[in-house]
Amino acid sequence: MEPIGLYLHIPFCDGKCNYCNFFSKCANSEQLSLFTEHLISTIRDWGKRIVREVDTVYFGGGTPSLLGHNRLIQILNSIFESFQVLDNAEITVEVNPTSSDDLDFSLMKKAGFNRLSIGMQSANNNELKILGRRHTAMDARRTVERAQQAGFDNISLDVMLAIPEQTMDSLEHTLRFCAECQVQHISAYILKVEEGTPFYKMRDQLLFFADDEQAAFYEQTVKMLSKLGYPQYEISNFAHNGYESRHNLHYWHDEEYLGIGPSAHSFIDGQRFYYDNDFQHFYDNEICEESAGGDSEEYIMLALRLTEGLVFDQYKARFGKEVSQRLIKAAERLEQQGLCNVTDDNVSLTVKGFLVSNAVIAYLLENT
Repeated sequence: MEPIGLYLHIPFCDGKCNYCNFFSKCANSEQLSLFTEHLISTIRDWGKRIVREVDTVYFGGGTPSLLGHNRLIQILNSIFESFQVLDNAEITVEVNPTSSDDLDFSLMKKAGFNRLSIGMQSANNNELKILGRRHTAMDARRTVERAQQAGFDNISLDVMLAIPEQTMDSLEHTLRFCAECQVQHISAYILKVEEGTPFYKMRDQLLFFADDEQAAFYEQTVKMLSKLGYPQYEISNFAHNGYESRHNLHYWHDEEYLGIGPSAHSFIDGQRFYYDNDFQHFYDNEICEESAGGDSEEYIMLALRLTEGLVFDQYKARFGKEVSQRLIKAAERLEQQGLCNVTDDNVSLTVKGFLVSNAVIAYLLENT
């Protein structure tokens, strides 16, 4: 069987950012240790139930770096003990600059971590304040430099687009800042004002960008990052060749993965299930069944997030049938509007298509 990805959700933060609607909460040292102990126990239980090789491990959140390097290493050691982790596995941990000073990157590298995803969001301090971030641009640079000195050579920076008061010049400064840090991967997300966030409450006080203005920021990001040596490979992700996020490619290739922790989702043996957003339910080992997964429509939806798009040979190898001519004809109609590219080998979305990907993908799925 194919290797799986392993995702650990660490649902703790030192405070909520203005845009964030992810599940997380503040915690003291005792609560962090209690969570770590149960997470390790749960990892061991899953290791007895799932006999699969693991080729990616991802510590996400929340802010995993709040656990500190000792707890993170303990968790990773339990994974090595419980699963057959391949020698070349990609092992990522998300890090915030505010909690990175207490991390010993050298110890983490020695323990097996080999990739960092750093939540920078902007290289402009006024934009960071608007977002509710608690670090500066120089804090982010120092975090990258400390990690590089410890031997990390696969580092990603997160960037946010269409922040209130952001300008095209300030965006370009942020993107150049990332390149100057010599990181290998950049994730760039358009700000969305989600219900229940501080930004949602401030939506009448701040000037948020309209859709066409957001599109301009996005198109400039794609164009500039390409020039800086970071070609786009997914709607929101850019990387030097060979440094695409292997863990996230599990999701976009509709491959299987195991998620552990409150709000973590899984796709194993054709079934989807998850832990809900409740710590006590997690401590009681309660799992919510979702549905079967991996059908052709789901595969098409996820494949179209990638710049390679829906590759016909890969689709046929998985489902034993050709991509429908009806879908290809529908894609050709969208191609006339500049939303798709259609070749003899694949259907893929253009940059313009990515901006309205939900509508484009829905239209194509209606024509399968």
